[in-house]
Formats: sequence, C-alpha cells, structure tokens
Amino acid sequence: MVQIEELRSAFVARLKKALATNEIPEWGAGARLAKMAGVTPKATSKWMNGESMPGGAKMLAIANALKVRVEWLEYGRGDMREGASPVLVATPSPDILPFASSERDGAVTDEKYAFIPQYTAMASAGVGHDNPHIELRGTLAFKREWLRIKGVNPKHLKVIYADGNSMWPTISDHDVLLVDESRVEPADGQIFVMFSQTKGTIVKRLIESNVGGWIIRSDNPDKISHGDQVLPDEEIHEHRILGRVIWRGGDL
Repeated sequence: MVQIEELRSAFVARLKKALATNEIPEWGAGARLAKMAGVTPKATSKWMNGESMPGGAKMLAIANALKVRVEWLEYGRGDMREGASPVLVATPSPDILPFASSERDGAVTDEKYAFIPQYTAMASAGVGHDNPHIELRGTLAFKREWLRIKGVNPKHLKVIYADGNSMWPTISDHDVLLVDESRVEPADGQIFVMFSQTKGTIVKRLIESNVGGWIIRSDNPDKISHGDQVLPDEEIHEHRILGRVIWRGGDL
C-alpha cells in the first residue's frame, strides 16, 4: 500500500520541478498557484508543504497553467511534457480509482477501466457557450464496476467542462463533468447539459413546476444574477437536452 506521505512528497517534488521549468521561484509560488487553481494561498501552502494534494479539477488547472501533463504532475507517469493527447485518470473518489500501488503506479487495464472521451467542449454555468470547435483532448479512466453500480453504459458517456459559477456550490468553475448522453428526458431535480438557440450550451438543474412545465434553475443562491427560467411543457424541448450530469469530481 502506497503511503499517503510518499505520494504527497513525490507530488511536491514534481510541482517544484514544474515551477522551476516555468521560471517561477518557490518564494511567492503559493500566490501564483492560488491564482491558477482558484483557491486560497493557505490551500496552496499546504500543497507546497506536502500536507495535502489538489483535487482532480484543481490538479488539471495547475497542469494546464504550468504546461505539463496532468498524469505526470499527479502520478509521475510518462514525460513531463509532450504534444500527444494524454490518457487522464480520474481520482476524486476511492470508488473510481484505488490507492493500491500495483494499480496506481502501473498500467491501467481495459478489463477494469472504461476510457471515456474527454472533449474541450464547455457547458456554461453562466450565460452559455457556442462551442464552435470541439476537440478530443484525451480520455478519463473510470472503474467499470463503479459505472455498473451507477447504471450507466460507457458508450453513452463523455467528459466536458463547466465554465462559470451559476451552479456553485454544486458545480464550480472548470469542474470536470461526466455526462450520460442516453438520459435526455427531463427529470425533476436532476442536472442536465442543455443547448438552446439563444444561450448555447448550458448546465442547469431541472425542477418540475407545481403549475405545469419546467424550471431551469441555477444552484447559486444569488438569484438576482442567476434567476430561474420557467418553461411550459411544450417549450422544454426547445432547450435540447444533451445528457444528464452524473459526476463532477464527486457523486451528484
């Protein structure tokens, strides 16, 4: 069993190497990292001291900002930088990846894991995204057993990103979203990625109205900036449902 202290110590060494490669001195690096990841300097201080490690979305943000491969930064796998699209491994929950060294440090096998396509598309937790050009960025590996328990088929899944804070605190800016494209019927209380002609691609919660129709709701409590949108039954399909969000770095 890999000791948590060893994992954190190795991560700190790679993080400092990435900072040095980008000519960022350790003195003051905490503030730079805080800005990259959208966290407090206190959180980045803990990363630099090996007291904790960033979560999946924050790790990805740091890797992108430092122009290094996220699987290298988090696990030490492969080269620090390369031009090819990486195979990324989702790590927010023990149900998705174990901490056993034989699996965490070794090759991920198709028998245990499903590799879900990861796209550059963004669903706005705000005003909307057009996504005129979408690229396949790589893949995220999820345990097949975990997906089976969730009742989803890997063939129907894709990974995209959230942009904005209208769904905070449920979904934060730049969170990774796992979307099931087979679930396109509105369901009360569930979060969906939708497309509308006026707003583009958005991620919102659907609430069934007591007087008929549906409410497109943001989770952000600031309703002045993120108010509800009420749609009659016949208009809900004008917002084409692209799929239900089933994971965002943790179960929904």
